Amino acid sequence: MCADLVRVDWLAGEDAFTTLEAILEDISPHGACVQLEAPIPVGSTISVSSGDKHFTGFVSYCVCHEHGYFVGIRLSDESKWSSDTFQPQHLTNVRTFMGD
Repeated sequence: MCADLVRVDWLAGEDAFTTLEAILEDISPHGACVQLEAPIPVGSTISVSSGDKHFTGFVSYCVCHEHGYFVGIRLSDESKWSSDTFQPQHLTNVRTFMGD
């Protein structure tokens, strides 16, 4: 679990890129979840960036909740995340609460 402001870019048409600010809610080596004010179609090519760090992938789900949309991102093989490459401002390892 984490929290950080990130920039999200996705291809909204043949040539139209859309950019929004989002909250990074979760990140793992193969995927991430961001919270946005607008939906992004499943299957869309997407990019998430924070400072000089940049991850790419595709939208695997988009769910509407009270405070916006939660968008799941399957990271591309070239964009695998690790805490060595990018450390969100607020990062909590859930395993510490489970006694692992």
